[in-house]
Amino acid sequence: MVNVVGLGYIGLPTILMLGAHGVEVTGTDYNSELVDTLNHGRLSFKEEGLEALYQEAREHGVSFTTEYVEADVYIISVPTPYEEITKKVDASYVVSAVRSVLPVCAKGAVIVIESTISPGTIDTYIRPVIREYGLVIGEDVHLAHAPERIIPGNMIHELLNNDRTIGADDLIIGEKIKNIYSSFCQGTITVTSIRAAEMTKVVENTFRDINIAYANELARICHEQNLDVYEIIRIANQHPRVNILSPGPGVGGHCIPIDPWFLVGDFPSLTHVIKAAREVNDSMPEYVLSRVSEVMNECGIEDISRVGFYGLTYKADVDDVRDSPTLQMLSSLKRHLCGNRVKVYDPMVEKDIVPNQYHDLDIFLNAVDLVVILVDHREIKENMNKLEGKIIFDTRHICSMEGVYHL
Repeated sequence: MVNVVGLGYIGLPTILMLGAHGVEVTGTDYNSELVDTLNHGRLSFKEEGLEALYQEAREHGVSFTTEYVEADVYIISVPTPYEEITKKVDASYVVSAVRSVLPVCAKGAVIVIESTISPGTIDTYIRPVIREYGLVIGEDVHLAHAPERIIPGNMIHELLNNDRTIGADDLIIGEKIKNIYSSFCQGTITVTSIRAAEMTKVVENTFRDINIAYANELARICHEQNLDVYEIIRIANQHPRVNILSPGPGVGGHCIPIDPWFLVGDFPSLTHVIKAAREVNDSMPEYVLSRVSEVMNECGIEDISRVGFYGLTYKADVDDVRDSPTLQMLSSLKRHLCGNRVKVYDPMVEKDIVPNQYHDLDIFLNAVDLVVILVDHREIKENMNKLEGKIIFDTRHICSMEGVYHL
């Protein structure tokens, strides 16, 4: 019996994938509204293929509850933010989840932390909690770390095909957890130590953050020199050992903007490049706003209410708005007393989450003169003709019309 604790963007696909592949599994979340939603046949977010996976999992008896149940394996999949001042991991959600399962877990149960954590988190925060309960690690309870490795918009494919890492104190326990994930995972599953698994996941996201920061910094340099950054990148990438990413309005989601800070917080004197990259990417929304101001001045637009932000999510074709660059920009504008006047539209976000949010592309476009493309949703790519006659500031390099402004 497996109990998945935390039914968010990672926990829900994980439990559905396990259930659909014949693993006896129950999902637990403290959010009773979320649990009721899932038990009544409705999903909490959109994801291609998730509805079919949900139906298959339910046919196999997957259930959802607010209670923590007795199980042989617990997969903890709860948020791990960072502390604003110290930049260290905030392990409070993970600790709380572990405290909740310890009173009910079967003897010899394995607690698998799937949440992304900084190196040493299990040693620093989790082992002491288990000892508080008078339990012997390695006898009463076993520990493992199986960091998630999926991204919204492609979750099902990546759950099935991405390689995975299992960290465990004991090779036998590592193989046991590997067998559970092997029920659906067709990629290579590597078993290693817990600390190595902790480090590996953080390093992966930090690598991506640094590459994105380089592209974003290059965009600023090219703008200063009146050069086309996309042409520069295209030509440079013709080199067989160069692969520069595309710049963008910032980095969102709950992985790349968070995980590198764990290393900065734990190793402040050793992470100069990582910290600089984080600062570059964190500053991009403000930089985009400065470019919006430049475009407005150049085009004679004085009323910011005639400016429209296309896109609220942090990436294309998902409904995930966590830490999105657009929300960061709106927050900045609000501090300058003009955020409530910018018009916003996103086809993936059905509920009103910001002021002046539109839910129809045509009505949105009719209400603005300057369209700032912040997310490259499929919808806007297929409706470029509707942007005719508009001033366009394209931060995603998807519009090929004449006179378009770019980063």
